[in-house]
Parts: sequence; C-alpha cells; structure tokens
Amino acid sequence: MNGPGEDRADGSGADHPSGPAAVLFDMDGTLVDTEVLWWRATEEVADLLGHRLGPADAPEVVGRAVQDTAEYLVRLTGGADAATVAAALTDGFFRRVAAGAPLRPGAQRLLAALAAQDVPFALVSASPRVVVDEVVGGALAHVPFAFTLSADDTDRTKPHPDPYRAAAERLGLAPDECVAVEDSPDGAASAEAAGCAVLVVPSLLDVPRTPARTFATSLEEVTPALLRACGRAGAGDQTERSRSARIPSA
Repeated sequence: MNGPGEDRADGSGADHPSGPAAVLFDMDGTLVDTEVLWWRATEEVADLLGHRLGPADAPEVVGRAVQDTAEYLVRLTGGADAATVAAALTDGFFRRVAAGAPLRPGAQRLLAALAAQDVPFALVSASPRVVVDEVVGGALAHVPFAFTLSADDTDRTKPHPDPYRAAAERLGLAPDECVAVEDSPDGAASAEAAGCAVLVVPSLLDVPRTPARTFATSLEEVTPALLRACGRAGAGDQTERSRSARIPSA
C-alpha cells in the first residue's frame, strides 16, 4: 500500500504534493522519436550540397533549429543560400514525420499521469509550425497540451531562452515554477537560461551537467514525483549514465 503523498504504480499519485506548476516538454527526441528522421533529412540535403554528413556534424544538426542547420550547411559547402536550404530541410523532415513518428518509450504513460494530477503541460519545440502540427495531429493526437509553441512563434528559438520564457508567460507563471523536459544540449541550454528547472533525457547527444539539470535514462523512469523533485532540488540525485553520441549509421 502506498503511503500519503506516494505515487501509485500508475504514476498518478495518491496525493499531490507541491511541485512544478507546469511541465514544458520538448518534442523531437523527447516525446517523439524524430531525431533520426531529422538526421536523415539533413543527410539528404547535405548530399545534394556535396557533403557527406558524419559524427563531426552532429553538434550542428542534432537538436538544432532548421535555420541554424541550414546556415551551417551553407557555411560548410558554400552552396545555395540559407533560405533555400532551410526550405529543403523542412520539406524533407516533414515528409518523414508525416510517414510516422513513434512516441518515445514512457511518453504516453507520463503524459497520462500528469493529466490525471491536473498538472498543466505544454509543448515547446524548435521545429517549424508545420512539423509541430503534423506530429500533434498524429503521434500526439488527443494529448491535452495547454498549447504548443514552435520555432515560428518566437523571434529566437532554442538555444535562446525565448521559447521557454514565452511558454511560462502564456501559462501565467514564472519560469522557475516550471520544469522543462529536454533531450539535447541546445534545448537544455534554452530552458536553463530561461530559469526553468530541467530534466534531461538524452537521445543522440551527451548533454553537459549543470546544477539546474537532473538526468534520467528514459521517460520510462520519469514520474510526477521525479518532476516534483526536479522543481525542488535542481541537481538532486542524477541517474543519467554517461552516453556518447549515437549517430545513425548509413
């Protein structure tokens, strides 16, 4: 039997101790398994520009906004212009997402547990609006997000703090009342710079440790109780074991 304040086996919790007023979720690589799809789309465009994408390119591709990756490829190859490359990246990513973007393990259970506790949560993505809407209408259909925020909704996207500040403001909260769930260095930097506590569940890249970040190996081990602990303790007990970059093989 669970004692007062302990989470039930389903993660919903018998009581609702104070914790984050809201949870802000990244999308790609955090809730949905799309980082490989983004890599493939970038690989396709890079090939057209005469560059073979490899592990050395990962920091400029994984978790990066479309425009940032486009500008990187243009600097690298000297081909086309950033706007044209960005359009090609968006098109290639959208086509792959539309064909199917599975949820990350544990995502559905965690979202359901938060909804059961009436903890509001929103989606804060660095992907374009067209991609966010495709995923929310597909893999994340029927998930009760308070709202979704895309790269098109702020002047600057991740790694700048603007998206998470804007999300907290829309919820009527201070950023430090929110916990952000992220998988990438840029996303974690964005949330931390905004003032959020950060739970990191890495996907393809290692994420640096800081006092504001708690680590988990998978969403399968994340519960509302862990999110409460993130909000209270920041660094706390960190369970993430070191990972090296895992770039999809050709």
